[in-house]
Amino acid sequence: MDVIETERLLLRPLTLEDVDDLHQVLGDAETMRFYPAPFDRDGVVRWVVQNLERYEADGFGLLGVQERATGAFLGDCGPTIQHVDGEPHVELGWHTRRDRWGEGIATEGGAACRDWCWAKLDVDHVVSLIRPENRRSWRVAERLGMRVWRETMHADLVHRVYRVDRRRLQAV
Repeated sequence: MDVIETERLLLRPLTLEDVDDLHQVLGDAETMRFYPAPFDRDGVVRWVVQNLERYEADGFGLLGVQERATGAFLGDCGPTIQHVDGEPHVELGWHTRRDRWGEGIATEGGAACRDWCWAKLDVDHVVSLIRPENRRSWRVAERLGMRVWRETMHADLVHRVYRVDRRRLQAV
C-alpha cells in the first residue's frame, strides 16, 4: 500500500504500533456511536490485523492518518472492499479523533484516497456506507462529490450508500 501525502496529512499503512493511538479513536463512545459499540483494545488489534490482511489480499486498506507538521495520529481513512447487496465495491471510510472534528481532516484524507483509487484501481466508482443519522460523515461524502445511491442493510443496520462515479466527478 502506498503512502499518500496531502498538504497537511500523511496517510500510511497501519501497523500494530498504532493500536493505542487508534484505540483513542475507535474506543471513543461518541466517535463510534453509529457502530454497534465502541471497540475495546482487542477489537482495535483485530481492526489493524484485518487491514494488514487487506493490504496483502487486495493491495489496499484503511490507512493511518498523521498530521505532517506534528506527527500526531489523527485516525484512519482509506479504501476497503465492502459488499452492498451481495456485490463488492471499493468503499471509502474514515474515523477522526473527536478533538479534531471540524478541521476537514476526513475530507482531505478522503479526497486523497478517492483520487488514489482513480489512479491505482480499475474502478469506475467508489462508495461510502453511512448511517442516515451520521450527518458529519454524509457531509464529508457530499464534499467528496458523493450522492445517495441507495439504502442497504450492513451489519444489521440501515445504511445509505453514497456513491461517486469517476466520469461524473471528472465532468464537474
